[in-house]
Amino acid sequence: MKDIQLYINGAFVPAQNQAMFDNLNPYTEQRINQVASGGKKDIQAACAAAEAAFKDGPWGHMKLKDRMSYIEKIADLIDDAVDEIAVMESHDTGLPISQTRKMVARAAENFRFYSRMVQTHLHGDAYQVDDTFINYTVYQPLGPVGLITPWNAPFMLTTWKVAPALASGNTVVLKPAELSPLSANKLAEIIDAAGVPNGVFNVVHGYGETAGAALVQNTKVKAISFTGETVTGKTIIRNSADSLKKTSMELGGKSPIIVFDDADFDRALDAAVWGIFSFNGERCTANSRLFIHSAIKEPFIKALKHRVDQVKMGDPMDDSTELGPLIDHGHFSKVSGYIDKAEIEGCEVYQGALPSGISKGHFVPPTLLLNARNDMQASQEEIFGPVMSVIEFSSEEEAIQLANEIEYGLAGYVWTNDIKRGHRVAQAVDAGMLWVNAQNVRDLRIPFGGMKSSGIGREGGHHALLEFYTEPKAIHVSIADHPIPQFGKAY
Repeated sequence: MKDIQLYINGAFVPAQNQAMFDNLNPYTEQRINQVASGGKKDIQAACAAAEAAFKDGPWGHMKLKDRMSYIEKIADLIDDAVDEIAVMESHDTGLPISQTRKMVARAAENFRFYSRMVQTHLHGDAYQVDDTFINYTVYQPLGPVGLITPWNAPFMLTTWKVAPALASGNTVVLKPAELSPLSANKLAEIIDAAGVPNGVFNVVHGYGETAGAALVQNTKVKAISFTGETVTGKTIIRNSADSLKKTSMELGGKSPIIVFDDADFDRALDAAVWGIFSFNGERCTANSRLFIHSAIKEPFIKALKHRVDQVKMGDPMDDSTELGPLIDHGHFSKVSGYIDKAEIEGCEVYQGALPSGISKGHFVPPTLLLNARNDMQASQEEIFGPVMSVIEFSSEEEAIQLANEIEYGLAGYVWTNDIKRGHRVAQAVDAGMLWVNAQNVRDLRIPFGGMKSSGIGREGGHHALLEFYTEPKAIHVSIADHPIPQFGKAY
């Protein structure tokens, strides 16, 4: 596969210092290609191009219908490349191809959704004050925005940010995760092929400490949207304070799934297994803490063990693979370390068996931490792998208390056939998103984001457009010669 360059001002260019880094396949552990490693000077060039495209180029002054024609063209080109991008994602991340196909297919709809949303919902309010004033609001794009995206589900999550940013009239500097650069480069090729004006969309690959930090600190950038782990998010907020940038942070999670004794047993089991073991467990909304009612604890755990035994691990490019390798050796060591600590703390560790013949790849089998306590390190900290703590509860009040005794608050899941209890518990759990009798299903019209250490701000729907990617401006128009206070007038 060809090496990857930066994309700045409509051209694919090397990093100014000529630096490159290796991009490795998590399954084969072989080098896929090399990637240009951008730094501060590259970020400065990208931000200058984004500012010029917004202020002096056509993008900042373009008619809405013309801008939306580019957005729709990008969606069409993504549709044409779904299979190619899905293969890239699997090679880059270790995610099973059956899952990357579904994720990539959603990306085109991100652009079409925001094309529709901008044309129908990006409008302000108007109020008339008697016969003296009309007051109204307009929503205007910010200018250049910086987007820092994660390595899990990279293409879908990147388009989730790029689509509303471009559709609302901003220009973009994207810093993708260095562990999964392939699909970000493909998006640059698609946007280039769509004929989007130079400087509107820019990609600077590189490391967070260099390219990411420079993007956050650049004064031309008016906002930073970040998806990733909480410690990095806090650092970005601190570093953006000097220039008073807007920030949107979608951070870590340690989401509870609460299964009551009256739940639909089989559907709750399906949801619990899918919610932690799909995406290789590398999912911010993963239900990594299972709270199971004491009355059904034994049969539910027995069923969980059976399902864990059946999860198929192997080559991500095999359509039958359900669980692939973790993203890299460092992450593998981190996840494995949490499992070791949990065993020391008293958990019974139950894992699926690695198939024979797997000698490479950073595989962690699907793992249950049985007899876990909520205060254990493995139950409190985000592991970001196929590992689920299983904790018993006996009452609704206890379930809510346990679910909330944590610093995170991204998502939660409640399983019960008592719909009143479902509403009560969902409203009592401290999380930005709750699903009752459902797995994690997304509706782009609904806000996505968390409470506490799981983030600040919301993505999705009009929340992205009106609360982050645009700035409201109030305009007051006099429609009568009403009296103006006489102040300092000579008598």
